[in-house]
Amino acid sequence: MTDLATGPVDAALADGDPPPAGLLDAAAASLDLKPALEAVLMVVDEPATEEHLAKVLDRPRRAIGKALRELSDDYTREGRGFDLRLIAGGWRFYTRAEFGPAVERFVLDGQHARLTQAALETLAVVAYRQPVSRSRVSAVRGVNCDGVMRTLLQRGLVAEGGTEPETGAILYRTTNYFLERMGLRSLDELPELAPFLPEADAVEAESQEGLPSFDPDALDETPTSSMTTSITET
Repeated sequence: MTDLATGPVDAALADGDPPPAGLLDAAAASLDLKPALEAVLMVVDEPATEEHLAKVLDRPRRAIGKALRELSDDYTREGRGFDLRLIAGGWRFYTRAEFGPAVERFVLDGQHARLTQAALETLAVVAYRQPVSRSRVSAVRGVNCDGVMRTLLQRGLVAEGGTEPETGAILYRTTNYFLERMGLRSLDELPELAPFLPEADAVEAESQEGLPSFDPDALDETPTSSMTTSITET
C-alpha cells in the first residue's frame, strides 16, 4: 500500500503514536508565520498572549508582535468583516463594529439579552472598588445586590477574589471577560469615574447580610443605553 504520509509528523501519526515534541517544534517553526497565527487564533476561546504564541510557533516574541500588528492593519485596510485586536493582554479575532447587526441577527435572531440597570450599576461598583465584598457593594448602591451578583457571576463578568481579612466575607473582582466585553486592555483604561463613587466605609453603616435576598434583575427590566452595547449575553 502506498504511504500517504507527507512528512515526519504525518508518518508518526500514521503509525498511531503521537509525534515527538521535537518534530512538532520543527513543523511549527517551518510554517509561514502569518497564516500560522491566523490558524491558531481561529480556535482560541480567550485572547492569546504574544508570549504564548511565540512558544507555540517557536518564534521570537518580537516577530510575533510585528506579524500580528501587520495582520490587524491588513484587515482594516482591506475592509474585512472581522478585526484582530489586542484586548485584555492578548490577541483575538472580533467582529468589526459596523457588521455587528448582521452577527446579532444571525446568532440572536434579533433578540438581545442585555444587562439591566441594576446589574450595570453593581458591575460598575465592583470594577472601581475591587476587590470588594457583596455587603460593601450593597452599601454603595443602597439596596441588596445578592441576585445581581449571582447574575454577574453566571455571565462570567465577575469572579470570587479571596476573602476579607477582617470579616471573612468573599471578595469579588472583574474578569478578563469583562475587559473583553468592554474593549479594554486593562483596568487602567477605565474612565475616571472613581472619584464620583462614595467611599464604601463612609456609607456602609450596617451590613446587608441579614436582609432577605431578592433579585433586582426581576424588578428592573429597563436596559441602559450606554454600556449595554458592549455587554450582551451571547
